[in-house]
Amino acid sequence: MTAAAEPYIGQPRTRTGLSATRLFSIALRDLRSGFGGFYIFMACVALGVAVIATVGALSDALRTGFERQGEVLLGGDLTFARMHTRATDAERNWLAGNGTVSEAATLRTMARSLDGEQQALIEIKGVDAAYPLAGQVVVKGAPFHEAIGSSDSPGVVADPILLSQLGLAIGDKVRIGQVDFTVRAELESEPDSVADRLTYGPRVFISTANLEKTGLIQPGALVRWRYALKRPNPEGAVPEDVGAFRDMAKRELEPSGFLIADRRNPSPQVSRTLDRLRQFLTFLGLAALLVGGVGIASAVATFIDRRRDVIATMKTVGATSRTVLWIFLVQVLVITIIGVAVGLVVGLTAPRVLIAAYGNQLPIQTEYTFSPLSAFISATYGILVALLFTLWPLGRAELIKPSVLFRDEVAPERVWPRKPIIALTAAIAAALLGFVVMMSESTRIALYFCGALVLVFAVFTALGHAVTWTARCVPRPKWPELALAIGNLGAPGGLTRSVVISLGAGLSLLVAVALADASLTQELTSRLPEKAPSHFLLDVPKGEAAALVSIIEREAPGAHVVEAPMLRGRLVEMRGRKAEDFKLPPEAQWVLNGDRGLTYSDTLPEGSTLVEGDWWPVGYSGEPLVSFERDLAGHLSLAIGDMVTVNVLGRNVTARIANLREVKWESLALNFVMVFSANTLQSAPHNLLATVSLPEGTPIAAEAQLGRAIGKAFPSVTVIRVRDALEAATAILSKVMVAVRAAGTVTLLAGALVLAGALATAQRRRILDAVVLKVLGATRRRILTAHLVEYLLLAAISALFAVGLGAFAAWIAVTEIMKIPFSFSLEAVAMALGVSIGLVLLFGAFGTWSVLRAKPAQALRTA
Repeated sequence: MTAAAEPYIGQPRTRTGLSATRLFSIALRDLRSGFGGFYIFMACVALGVAVIATVGALSDALRTGFERQGEVLLGGDLTFARMHTRATDAERNWLAGNGTVSEAATLRTMARSLDGEQQALIEIKGVDAAYPLAGQVVVKGAPFHEAIGSSDSPGVVADPILLSQLGLAIGDKVRIGQVDFTVRAELESEPDSVADRLTYGPRVFISTANLEKTGLIQPGALVRWRYALKRPNPEGAVPEDVGAFRDMAKRELEPSGFLIADRRNPSPQVSRTLDRLRQFLTFLGLAALLVGGVGIASAVATFIDRRRDVIATMKTVGATSRTVLWIFLVQVLVITIIGVAVGLVVGLTAPRVLIAAYGNQLPIQTEYTFSPLSAFISATYGILVALLFTLWPLGRAELIKPSVLFRDEVAPERVWPRKPIIALTAAIAAALLGFVVMMSESTRIALYFCGALVLVFAVFTALGHAVTWTARCVPRPKWPELALAIGNLGAPGGLTRSVVISLGAGLSLLVAVALADASLTQELTSRLPEKAPSHFLLDVPKGEAAALVSIIEREAPGAHVVEAPMLRGRLVEMRGRKAEDFKLPPEAQWVLNGDRGLTYSDTLPEGSTLVEGDWWPVGYSGEPLVSFERDLAGHLSLAIGDMVTVNVLGRNVTARIANLREVKWESLALNFVMVFSANTLQSAPHNLLATVSLPEGTPIAAEAQLGRAIGKAFPSVTVIRVRDALEAATAILSKVMVAVRAAGTVTLLAGALVLAGALATAQRRRILDAVVLKVLGATRRRILTAHLVEYLLLAAISALFAVGLGAFAAWIAVTEIMKIPFSFSLEAVAMALGVSIGLVLLFGAFGTWSVLRAKPAQALRTA
């Protein structure tokens, strides 16, 4: 040790008095004996880094595949889409003059058996002979264009799900609109499904020529016309910049109202979903890493404790406090780098395995590529978290006096690190927060996440101290096993703080997710509004509404029908600014993405409350006016008197905001973001949207008969049963929440690692306690019972507070963000208690077994 303090001639010196080379030499030499006590440290770092790296690598693979297959996924180099209105001759000529064009039309309607007894909601896609310009449609049966191309004998390519619903097979007939089609092939895959809107029914392909014969293409019908464009690219030529061509197309076709996409980003909605999924899963990985930070701090504290004699000896022979700090800091950094490296290897390897196993189930072909940025992000998180949790215990060890280090651990000295160490720890915490915000899509969500983690750690840290203090103060009960358990809870170097923090944080997340899931499911199923409609009717012809109502009254006496004009339009300008110039938070961005539902009315719609301004009078004939939904108006910074421009049917319509409304969307009444004065849109061709509320207790058979009657009389009307739509949404939500719970389990796994580390840390003291108890006459059963009671108390306390904190977090998320009622679930509580008790007993049983196997003579000899 004397040599460690000698000047090292010819080498640059650090502030510790040792050269950097000698300092690293001493630190690494001390690690030659192995990494005992650091395995939990490395596992905690590796787990968090592996999760973040895996998420990043998978996201990069999906994004790379998405971008490289953009032409196939989009169906061409660019697409031009709008609702209601087919391209004019002039627009079609412009497109054809700039490349090869393919026209497609998509709409929702009903497919029916020939007798009208069976029907199902479908998504029709009418295509021309040029479709697809990129990729291919994979079918089973007749070739694709042969199956749909005959006008004398109309045919369809149908999703097998539809055939199953209607009991059909290839060769059978199905009625769509006013035409009977022959099923000639089953659909296996379509190349541009990702770029299409979200589908609510099985896909059915027909030709555009046959689509026109169905009678479904009427002025105002909810048809989405899409034109794929393949730019000329002579062999050997350098591909042009599609972005520049897109900008030129937007200028020349601006009044047309086309929504233009290009192959660089074939579906902005999918891109946003991928970005948000990556952000969410990265947050879970970071949560696991931070929970693991408790294990990191515990491992460092144990490491320092086991080297008490070494530190004391170093200080006795002249080593400075900074020398001790730097030697152990170097060792910790080496261990951190090993953990980060292991995590990166796992994180960059796991996506290959997952893609090989499940890649064929994804709509996008993934292409695995190494991303230095993702690796850098993962490593940075790992290093920052490790430093955040190691500097404090290292800083405390730096200031402990040699005389204290030689004392027994029952008389610990509590000191605070030096001010520079405290400042550096705060700076690392600030850097971690800044890095999280910088890497996040939403600053607000990132700050909420960090605030929630700080709250969780603060609560469970305080709880750990409170339990320890209480255990020291309460009188010991007469039952020896319980007295021993309570004594262990309050003992120096005990398990209480580590177990409460690690287990409580992980369980809080799982409880929050489970309760949010329960609230959403409850809202979508059993908490429907009392007056919620039974059915939605789409594309009701404006001139046939009275006839439709008479059929409904005949088939379902007492039914209540509400109608509203239905158009689709896209916001293009507000307050003189283009829509694309607005940068909105994720929860409001949807209003600018594509077409929105529009209506007009002389009266305030049901389910809306006027909160600012005045409604226009009945029969108003002045300048165009519009009523805007209040919350979205706030996100867009719109106020009464501002002008907004909406493209409807290829024409720009400008109106002044007359008032703002609060909308109760949960009522499922007919409501829209924008409601125009009648004189603005009533002359435009459009159909009606209607809701049907059936009397309470109406049998399902009567509902089905009503649907058949409407279908026979109005083939173009689409009937959607509200409960079926909600059940489908619930099924999708259930799958998503299963994935979320699985990802959240990673945080609990980190807590389990910390728990294992805490038990390992306390092992030496527990063995000594057990040996003394055995010498005094305690039996194995009594020692085992005492440990079991201690573990049960810890598990119960952690779980109960986790339930409370998780329920509070879920309540905030559900009521303030999702705006739905909160539902408490006993199942979630039982899960938390079960997982908590199971983990603690599992690790505790293993640790207790090791304690009971220890031989008294050997333990006393090494004590």
